[in-house]
Amino acid sequence: MKITKLGEFEELVLLTVVALRDDAYGVEIKRELEERLGEKLSVGSIQSALKRMEEKGFLKSEFGEATQKRGGKRKRIYTATPYALKVLRELKEIRAGLWKSMPRLAHDLKMI
Repeated sequence: MKITKLGEFEELVLLTVVALRDDAYGVEIKRELEERLGEKLSVGSIQSALKRMEEKGFLKSEFGEATQKRGGKRKRIYTATPYALKVLRELKEIRAGLWKSMPRLAHDLKMI
């Protein structure tokens, strides 16, 4: 099973893009991740991860419509590529396999 290297933060951003679907743009990705992680993130860290993943072929982006709410600015909407979904499935399988190989630890963590 050969997968392209995907860092932990990139994986979280990618999963967030998939979860948000049509609302996957910078500010909303940042808001969702901050809520789930319980910490503040910089816009730059999100934008850097999105750019890297687009260059690696995990994401595609296009501009949405301009809105008055945004002062006429258009949002860059991100979508995961089929390749990204394949890699996420592979990573999920790898993680699940590792958890299954550690029954005692997995059991202990369920108690927490």
